[in-house]
Amino acid sequence: MFKNNRNLLVISIIAIVNALGYGIIIPIMYTYARSFGLSDFQNGLIFALFSVCQFLSTPIIGRLSDKYGRKPLLIISLLGTVLSFVMMAFAPNAIFLFLARALDGVTAGNIPVASAVISDTTEPKDRAKGFGLIGASFGFGFIFGPAISALTVGYGVAVPFLIAAGIATIAVILTAIILPETNKHMGEVSHSKLFDWKKLFGSLFDVKIGKTILVSLVYSFAFGMFIYAYQPFSVKILHLSAQAISINFTIFGIVGLISQSLIIPRTIKKFGEQKTLLYALGALTITFCLIFFTRELAFFIIISICNSLANGFVNPLIQTILSREVDEKSQGSIQGLNASYASLGMIFGPIVGGIVATIFIPLPFLLGGISMAVCFVVAIFILRQHLRPAHLFTP
Repeated sequence: MFKNNRNLLVISIIAIVNALGYGIIIPIMYTYARSFGLSDFQNGLIFALFSVCQFLSTPIIGRLSDKYGRKPLLIISLLGTVLSFVMMAFAPNAIFLFLARALDGVTAGNIPVASAVISDTTEPKDRAKGFGLIGASFGFGFIFGPAISALTVGYGVAVPFLIAAGIATIAVILTAIILPETNKHMGEVSHSKLFDWKKLFGSLFDVKIGKTILVSLVYSFAFGMFIYAYQPFSVKILHLSAQAISINFTIFGIVGLISQSLIIPRTIKKFGEQKTLLYALGALTITFCLIFFTRELAFFIIISICNSLANGFVNPLIQTILSREVDEKSQGSIQGLNASYASLGMIFGPIVGGIVATIFIPLPFLLGGISMAVCFVVAIFILRQHLRPAHLFTP
């Protein structure tokens, strides 16, 4: 795919940068934040803050990329990522941690815009592979992000963040030099508010895209609970160190990479996009419920690997289905809209996870399983829905 579309190389690097940052932060954030005196509930808030800011900014960034081009918006968002990592590295107090996560969230529109680049430069039949490539790149970065944390955190907590900032800087340079502008319909998007609350929430009830958006929202809610609950569950029940948690996340990243680079294309070819999404959500429902009952490390790792395998399918498939449900002029808008709903789920996931974990630490996993079951049911209706280009949704 790189030979036929070299823009995908830059997009892959951007996805790797995102994953590196996320992979570096997740394994050490819980213990890092506790060193500033933050409670478990405050930890949930710092996870949610990023998503709050992302929720507010991504539809604006996506729409601006439709109007002014993908390249400038990618550069701006990546620069925000660089600055946020530097702030995290040298944070003198907890306030700077919150500010850094807020900044990263505000400028976190690079993945929706990168997804729009794929929509700009690939045929509809190849988009699942393109979005799967973003997922695979994310998985690749998610392998090395936790590994960087595990290997360098002993030299100082600031070191992993500075390494991530350096890599993000390279991505800025490559985007500025190599990536051409791919938006061939710049400025043709219909004039409307940059942030239209009525249209944003109304899209959830749209006949064409509403079901897919609902799956994205509920899935992200469940995943947000999982990411948060993994920290106290690993530390307080499995008694794992920050380094051990980083190693586990590296394993999950390897599984995700295999899923998105090798398994997704074959599975979609055999079953189609909607059926594959349905099967993945069914598998996630089962694994979430099994994690709720496990107390043994070995069994937990096995189930988590299965969870990671199924999880690797969901986002690329949601992005692909949505890209077919809108016209070619609105790809940035729909990817930004999807990212907003994903962010909304990631806002409430950690907060709700933090609340129910105070009742019983593994409880967020059970609630996540119920949420995935809801996604599974909605996906059945998506499977029955025929995608007809003559009736496309216009954000």
